[in-house]
Amino acid sequence: MSEQQFCFCTLALGKVYRGLASLLAKDLELYSPNTAFIVLTDDPQEFSKYSQVLAFQHQQQGVKCYHDKRFAIAKALSLFNSCIFIDSDMRILAPVPEYIEWLLEPGISARACMDMPKKFAKALTKTDKYFSREIEVIKKAAQFLNLDPECQNVTFVHEYLFSVTKSTGKEIEFLETWEILAKYFELNGVYEGEGNAIGLAAYKAGLPVRWSEMSGISFFNNKTELIKIQKGQSNMDEMLTYFQEHGKLAHPKRSLLEKIVFKVSKAIMHVYRAIKYRVVTSL
Repeated sequence: MSEQQFCFCTLALGKVYRGLASLLAKDLELYSPNTAFIVLTDDPQEFSKYSQVLAFQHQQQGVKCYHDKRFAIAKALSLFNSCIFIDSDMRILAPVPEYIEWLLEPGISARACMDMPKKFAKALTKTDKYFSREIEVIKKAAQFLNLDPECQNVTFVHEYLFSVTKSTGKEIEFLETWEILAKYFELNGVYEGEGNAIGLAAYKAGLPVRWSEMSGISFFNNKTELIKIQKGQSNMDEMLTYFQEHGKLAHPKRSLLEKIVFKVSKAIMHVYRAIKYRVVTSL
């Protein structure tokens, strides 16, 4: 495992995502047994039975956990030349080659990405006020970094599956800038869409971002798989087991009282974290 030039990495916080990450660990044990799988989690002991998993203690740093993905990438790059970040609720479906040519290119390779101006244009077609607010904050964040607020040449990265390969220290500046942007976005009420921060930070650091088919990585993502099924590019019968396993863990059965307690607790924790975050970042 130490001879490998790359690893997989993810973030798994909370019972649900630890359970989903465990399924992913089993997949990698089967399909990529010589590749390390770095997991940042609030319960490392839960992954002790997987020999290739390197589990590290991590407590949520942001108001929400989306931007905490940067810590998983930072840990991975401290140990390997390249890392493939994969969301913990995804699956690997087939053997992964030990040599991956597209990982040799410095910078970010993303399975899905788009020019930021295109994202802006798509947001204008939506009536949800959140998207308008998100675009406003993105543009202000760009100005904060002394970049063009229209974000020409900036690439939005869909963050569920992408790789980072070291690039003469640019990856360090990328992660440092992402940390600055994580605070900026969350303090301005935008907690999701970390792909915005990834794109801006990469551009600021001069770290290349490109689309890649990611040849050799056959994966299951419940959202993208549904789109593929609608387009006739996948078959529900063949993917049914993966949908069922995902649903069982991601949406556990709860009584009405349990659902109420869960929603209230989640809301209280969100307010608590938001207040704490403002206090901590102001110090």
